[in-house]
Amino acid sequence: MTDVAVGHQRRAGQVLAWSLWDWGSAAFNAVIVTFIFSVYLTDSVGKDLPGPISASTWLGLSIAAASLVLAVLAPVLGQRSDAGGRRKWSLAMLTGSVIVVMAALFFVKDDYHYLWLGLVLIAVGTVLFELAQVPYFAMLRQVSTPATVGRVSGIGWGFGYLGGIVLLLICFFGFVTGDGGVFGLPTEDGLNIRLVAVLAAVWFFAFALPVLFAVPELPAAASPLEKTSFVDSYRQLFAELRQMWRAERPTLLFLGASALFRDGLAGVFTFGAVIAVSVYGFEPDGVIIFGVVANIVAAAGAILAGRIDDHTGPRAVIVFSLVAMILSGLVLLFVSGPTMFWIFGLILCLFVGPAQSASRTYLIRMTPVGKEGQIFGLYAMTGRAVSFLSPALFALAVFIGGDDRWGIVGIMLVLSAGLAALLVVPARIRDRALDVP
Repeated sequence: MTDVAVGHQRRAGQVLAWSLWDWGSAAFNAVIVTFIFSVYLTDSVGKDLPGPISASTWLGLSIAAASLVLAVLAPVLGQRSDAGGRRKWSLAMLTGSVIVVMAALFFVKDDYHYLWLGLVLIAVGTVLFELAQVPYFAMLRQVSTPATVGRVSGIGWGFGYLGGIVLLLICFFGFVTGDGGVFGLPTEDGLNIRLVAVLAAVWFFAFALPVLFAVPELPAAASPLEKTSFVDSYRQLFAELRQMWRAERPTLLFLGASALFRDGLAGVFTFGAVIAVSVYGFEPDGVIIFGVVANIVAAAGAILAGRIDDHTGPRAVIVFSLVAMILSGLVLLFVSGPTMFWIFGLILCLFVGPAQSASRTYLIRMTPVGKEGQIFGLYAMTGRAVSFLSPALFALAVFIGGDDRWGIVGIMLVLSAGLAALLVVPARIRDRALDVP
């Protein structure tokens, strides 16, 4: 076997290992935060919570507090993981911490006295998970080439969607549906749901291991940053931001634009099920089926668009995706019935994955070598800074329109704002991916 063939084989193995982290990480997002454990926390554990503030409100407040902490820490911790070749070490420590937090959710029994433990663990897990994504995203440059960065990013996003679906189906049918799932698990004190948290932790652990063995650590020489104290890191960060405003302004403009449209993308999945039931006449079982199909479609879109990304550039993929989503949302505003939602709802989902994946590759192409952790830290920070927009505009549109259907307008406004901001970013940028030796 030639050296070239060996190199290609090694690179393919690294891409698979890197993508499996995305597959495994869906255990936290899909199972813990979105579909199963958070619902258990608000509808069961906190059901009889005394006082005027509901468990759902407390959950929202805890996530908001986590977002604030994340906004403060992400850029500096990303910067420090770049310095001294500690990117993989940072990923390992943060991933391990998330897994421990997920496993600790087993101790949250179905009693409102345990609500506070659950809220703290989910908030801490949210911060740790988002911080873990910073070195993980930064590794994209290590496992791809300038010619393949788009398709590699798309494969990772696709794996994330598919991994979430597979684990959700296992948890729903094996542990949740009926009386303790097909395994007939005891439901006293929420044991079946608490075991879901343990399974999710084991799932994440198993699929996070390959990247830690297959992808080499970042060489210390790859980053010009010196190790400094935490306070000095903030000083250096602000100096870097001032320098970026003078010399790398398109990167800052893109961070702002992507924060807007990424919040709109999140709104599509957050409120899609609500709209499907209240506006288009879906039954609860139909929503679950639609959710499975929607994630599969989003995964396929991300994987296919990755190849287009490498040929046309990520900006074109994002712009086309956002335009297609806005047009589909406008159609949904005027049609009715499950069939129409199946058609145009899936079109929306088809373009969510490409927009997310291309956003990651666009940023990696704009980022100087050795600054990936810092820039993706800013990526996480800006995303959290505007994460209130979709929920707020959805609620405002429903209030003004008097019907959940008008919530679509709120989400489309966020996507449109992101698209408008993206069009301000210069079309021609220096492709920093080509700087890699």
